[in-house]
Amino acid sequence: MVTAKDIQTQLEGYSTPEKRDFLPYFFKTGEGQYGEGDKFIGVVVPDTRKVAKANKLMPVDEIEKLLQSQYHECRLCALLILVELFKGAKKDEKKKIVDFYLANTERINNWDLVDLSARDIVGEYLADKTDRSVLYNLAASSLLWNQRIAIISTFAFIKQNDFEDTVRLSEIFLTHKHDLMHKATGWMLREAGKRDKEVLIAFLDKHYRAMPRTMLRYAIEKLSPEERAHYMKKD
Repeated sequence: MVTAKDIQTQLEGYSTPEKRDFLPYFFKTGEGQYGEGDKFIGVVVPDTRKVAKANKLMPVDEIEKLLQSQYHECRLCALLILVELFKGAKKDEKKKIVDFYLANTERINNWDLVDLSARDIVGEYLADKTDRSVLYNLAASSLLWNQRIAIISTFAFIKQNDFEDTVRLSEIFLTHKHDLMHKATGWMLREAGKRDKEVLIAFLDKHYRAMPRTMLRYAIEKLSPEERAHYMKKD
């Protein structure tokens, strides 16, 4: 049986000193920063994916241990294994994976951990559901990463040309204070606009003056230069 310790050992085999030095800076681990205190082995995402796919039948109790690791790459690997498990799971097993994921969001504690798992687990599970209240519970949480899970999960709906929850959550996050949420929300609005420009334009016409600058820049990225200039004027 593959254990959490085995996974850490496999990840350490891909470590480089350069990445071990760079990643703490890139993921803002300094005092008072959003990733404060996080530790890194020094492994890039493609190599973490290799380890995850090679161990996708890992028992859930060992995945839980891996998710509790002090090392960022171990937590990411645990989440990527969960994504693999979810893809092959039956309906009742999918719910168990989602419940496990939502019960451990305090360990999904950086933007890449959210972005590489939320859509493919929470979003895919909710994509055919009418009750998506869990997203609004996450949005109302005081935990930044729960809020990011809420908006990133809607990417699964956007792929199906379903934009309602993206719009509703974006309206909730208009007053958010953190730049990470501005980026994530603008990104989802941009993705919605790539599929239905009218949805994006309607949102912008209603809210662009109130949108944080970063959110607005991300949202309008694929519009024409003239359209971008119009919305950036904010007058």
